[in-house]
Amino acid sequence: MTLQQLKYVIEVANRGSMNEAAKRLFISQPSLSNAIKELEKEIRITIFERTNKGISLSKEGAEFLGYARQVIDQSELLESRYLNAKPSPQHFSVSTQHYAFAVNAFVNLVSEYGQEEYELALRETKTHEIIQDVKSQRSEIGILYLNEFNSKVINRLLKDANLKFTSLFTAKPHIFISIHNPLAKQSMVKIDQLQDYPYLSFEQGEYNSFHFSEEILSTLSHPKSIRVNDRATLFNLLIGLNGYTISTGVLSADLNGNEIIPVPLDCDETINIGWISHQNTPLSKLGAAYIDALQLAITD
Repeated sequence: MTLQQLKYVIEVANRGSMNEAAKRLFISQPSLSNAIKELEKEIRITIFERTNKGISLSKEGAEFLGYARQVIDQSELLESRYLNAKPSPQHFSVSTQHYAFAVNAFVNLVSEYGQEEYELALRETKTHEIIQDVKSQRSEIGILYLNEFNSKVINRLLKDANLKFTSLFTAKPHIFISIHNPLAKQSMVKIDQLQDYPYLSFEQGEYNSFHFSEEILSTLSHPKSIRVNDRATLFNLLIGLNGYTISTGVLSADLNGNEIIPVPLDCDETINIGWISHQNTPLSKLGAAYIDALQLAITD
């Protein structure tokens, strides 16, 4: 096993394609494929599962990748310390539901750890895709919520993908509304007071089951309902149409301005926000730093 082979594995995982990784590494695709096959033979596991549709990390491969990244991170620290070598571009990806604190944490991460070169990704996406992104190592960390209604379905998917859920905080449900909404003056809103206002929610694509909804109380019927794909559109509609959505109550004035406020919702539900990662794979340096940044963003 060599450092070069570990770098090959990391690049293939990052690109999701043997051919694309070979181009980035400036070697031929057969040479890259043979190098990884030799490594798999040496360590007696299958790192990448190969099908007609392409390649994907195996369960053992995902665990191996976590350790490989740690080894390469440490080797690059040694090189930069003693050989004055230029650090390689940093790689880190996170997939998340639409939370302002997740974006704040990402901004802080880049501000503190960004080098001259880096390749980072922040994906605000659908619930099922978050799980798939982390399962396939497209993202190292995923951020989503669990509650009494969806936990059985989500936990089963996490178990099947060898992923674990770590809680960040538990919140009571709030509605997000415009400061000009008549309900903005109330200290708490009852569910039946929302009937006259457009309900805004995030589209979940083909996995549009209630269990994958980003908003709790997803089984309630709404006379007026609009689905959107991104947070900016949702916030614009909150203001323009006096709509509302249901979330954690955690907002960022820096990112979202002062036109939208959270108001507590009168119900007995709770929302457990947390992050998911591979069960037995240690976090990378940037992964651990991002979790620290999340904790700080939540505290702020």
